[in-house]
Amino acid sequence: MPRSAGRKTVAVMRGLMMLCDACYDQVMQEKLADHKNYVNDHDAMFDTICLGCTDINRPLIDDMLGSSE
Repeated sequence: MPRSAGRKTVAVMRGLMMLCDACYDQVMQEKLADHKNYVNDHDAMFDTICLGCTDINRPLIDDMLGSSE
């Protein structure tokens, strides 16, 4: 099971997403998050984050994409 130790968070419309340092830096570099760490364009963020961050945030991502699983 993925661990959340050392992860940073960004806010999205349905909650907080935990990101590894590399993904967090990439989200900030691409200016996907505002000064309050809120990401408005979650689709662009989903394309940016690694598979590990996608896996750890799977329930939140599925909820945001409207998955019925």
